[in-house]
Amino acid sequence: MLAEFLHRNIEARPAMFDGQNRTHTARGPRAPSLRGCAASCVATAVVVSLAACAAVGTGHETRTPLPRAGAPALGPAAPREKRGVTLSRALGPVLPRGDTRLAVAVLDLDSADQEIASYGKGATFETASIIKVGILATLLLQAQDEGRELTDDERQYAVAMIRTSDNYAADVLWRTIGAADGLGAANERLGLTSTRGGPGIRWGLTRTTAMDQVRLLRAVFAHGPAGSARPPEGLNQASRAFIGDLMGSITEEQDWGVSAAGSRGSRWALKNGWLQRSTTGLWIINSVGQVTVHGHRYLVSVLSGGNRSMEAGIALVERAARAAVGAASAHARPWPQ
Repeated sequence: MLAEFLHRNIEARPAMFDGQNRTHTARGPRAPSLRGCAASCVATAVVVSLAACAAVGTGHETRTPLPRAGAPALGPAAPREKRGVTLSRALGPVLPRGDTRLAVAVLDLDSADQEIASYGKGATFETASIIKVGILATLLLQAQDEGRELTDDERQYAVAMIRTSDNYAADVLWRTIGAADGLGAANERLGLTSTRGGPGIRWGLTRTTAMDQVRLLRAVFAHGPAGSARPPEGLNQASRAFIGDLMGSITEEQDWGVSAAGSRGSRWALKNGWLQRSTTGLWIINSVGQVTVHGHRYLVSVLSGGNRSMEAGIALVERAARAAVGAASAHARPWPQ
């Protein structure tokens, strides 16, 4: 199995992890009181923690980002066809061959039409580290329910988990939220319908869809009716701002993926995930986030599997993100009905 293989090779292959595995001297955070889900926080279980790390993915600490072609240009108004068809047409030139799989979803947050356009709507993928956004959203929902702020330890782990994709921090917070049960309760409240938490400590093996990831992004970044759910139903303004700020300050070497679709110099917020499967040697490469193009904010989710290399997967994800935003940039005129 993947976890067992990587656990046996943990010392010999330190680069096989998604994120930076740091040595923590501080004790883990106290497990908060949970409502509707089990809680077990064993922050000092280092051996188990490392096994969970191994189940997630590979390291990416020194990679130089690929050159970018800049934001897609605004095109003419889309023909009168379904949103998914418009997106599929735009993705046609970049669709992979062979066994490589791809799913994409995009939403123009500044359009009057708030329907999500998707390609590969029902296809599920293992999340690798993009699940860390969901872990943090769950932690914040639970803290809201308890009428409290995050503890200093929880906040420290949250920052490391998102900014540097720290796996140890994710291990701790996965236990704090009650693992898959806690994640599932939060997903139901946030409108995610096709995301299932990974087994046991293997948070990186959570399965999701591109549509669900845009729903999660909408719960974080949307303002007004689409993002105005009040506690205890959804994330409050402070929680949304905290997640958005962390996703907007990802460490430089992890600035790749959907951010490549943004206008030059514009702000972006993202989280990436990468995982090489030991059984096939092929890569899962995922990227989710918000980009700004021509003054409009777009939520983009690109999930892929079966990539022959990490570099090939990143190139595919970035091409797909540009094509998706290019299709959605028909915001110059309303989406076709």
